[in-house]
Amino acid sequence: MSQTDLLTLSACEVLAAFSARSLTPSEYLAACLEAISFFNPKINALAAVDTEAAVDLAAAATIRWEAGYPIGPLDGLPIGVKDLQNTKGLLTTHGSVRARGHVPNEDLPMVARLRAAGAIILAKTNVPEMGAGGNTRNPVWGATGNPFDANLIAGGSSGGSAAALAASLLPLCTGSDTGGSLRMPAALCGVVGYRPSVDVIAHPTRPLGWSGISVLGPMARTMDDLTLMLDVCQGHDPDDPLSAPSAPERFRALPSVALKDLRVGFSEDFGGAPVDQSIRETFRERLDILRPHVKECRAADLNLGDMDRCFDILRAESFGVAFGEAVQEDPDSFGAHIKDNVALGHSLCLADRGWAHAEQTRILRKFNRLMAEFDVIVLPTSPVSPFQWTQSHAAEVDGQKMDIYYRWLALCYRGSLAGGPSITLPCGRDAAGMPFGLQMLGPVRGDDGLLAAARAFETLFNSTAKTARPLANMETLVPSAVDLRSIVTHPPEVTAKPVPNARLVRTAV
Repeated sequence: MSQTDLLTLSACEVLAAFSARSLTPSEYLAACLEAISFFNPKINALAAVDTEAAVDLAAAATIRWEAGYPIGPLDGLPIGVKDLQNTKGLLTTHGSVRARGHVPNEDLPMVARLRAAGAIILAKTNVPEMGAGGNTRNPVWGATGNPFDANLIAGGSSGGSAAALAASLLPLCTGSDTGGSLRMPAALCGVVGYRPSVDVIAHPTRPLGWSGISVLGPMARTMDDLTLMLDVCQGHDPDDPLSAPSAPERFRALPSVALKDLRVGFSEDFGGAPVDQSIRETFRERLDILRPHVKECRAADLNLGDMDRCFDILRAESFGVAFGEAVQEDPDSFGAHIKDNVALGHSLCLADRGWAHAEQTRILRKFNRLMAEFDVIVLPTSPVSPFQWTQSHAAEVDGQKMDIYYRWLALCYRGSLAGGPSITLPCGRDAAGMPFGLQMLGPVRGDDGLLAAARAFETLFNSTAKTARPLANMETLVPSAVDLRSIVTHPPEVTAKPVPNARLVRTAV
């Protein structure tokens, strides 16, 4: 089997090969390291890489699989962890000059669950500074380019994760999502990104523990891989009062859903958000493909309230709590996006905060009434095709100027306010030839049903070349015209361990 074929295996297929003893964790890791050494410089998706520990862990996992006693469902599988999430002993910078030497003493609980299941934490994936924005670039690691065109954005804030998956550098990656940080980059890179309900994965580092606007979640290339990872990550933590205990095998044994039984609602613009006409046309084409296969497909009114102002206040409230004091103490160590969010928070009063929480409650209740009519609601994930990474954000969408840097993410963050789970599935390419992501919304705490419907959608989309997941060709990818690391002003203080030019041990699988 060629290196390309080996690396494009799904995580489930890799683990099955481990079990069949036709592939070892050491051999698979060698393939990943070789791909990283050759292709990561083209897209700059990965930050710190822990090569030495990974080699040792893969060797131990190889022995366990040969003996028939893996320690967990992910034993020996190398994965990427978003650089906002703590990894014990591995540099975690948040893309911030303030944290460019930060090596945590413990894992985030989600990371600990993955490690306990046998996953090898091979690399950290790149992020915007402190996760602020839909373009993954920061002064510590530089920018992440899209694997389909390195001159264009990979999205954010989980852009490094999405790019690493699309480039077949890693089989699974973690992410997080406040206003679209899992869904947007997954859509722009042609992979699957899932924002679960707030109770599914414990998030004990959330600055406001009783606010569910920010969640942690998985990113993968297939639905089976995503549910495998989600099943490991789920669970309660006492420091996250919104989290619930895990249900064993909950996401590995999803209910069977037939497309012909699904009531599908759709919206081109989530209640009037600006969307480029070419994206609307691509979305309509996808609806035409979907419509004959489902029970019902009709327009859904997603004008649920003053969603933009509500999100602005809730986001500013969270940023103010997380970064307000630090910005006041050392403003020069933060970029404009962080300072703008904090300044917005300082301009608000208690009445604004009270209104926003009340408005989110009203949005939730309207959404609940709407979802009584549908099983899922579909819409585009991104209002635009990927743009140049040197551009901070989409300043204009369909002729409408954006009043703040994240306004172009409205198709995603409005869904965050509604409170239900949401997912983006790769669905062919847009008019510009870049990946197109179809977003799906489910009812509040309706994760099982949404995931089951998404799996049925995936089967349909994969049946034709027009809607199948597009594949990036890293061999022919031309590096960005502007060096992705040209914006680095404060490189990491802790030197990341080099990736050796590992040679693939080719094995028939």
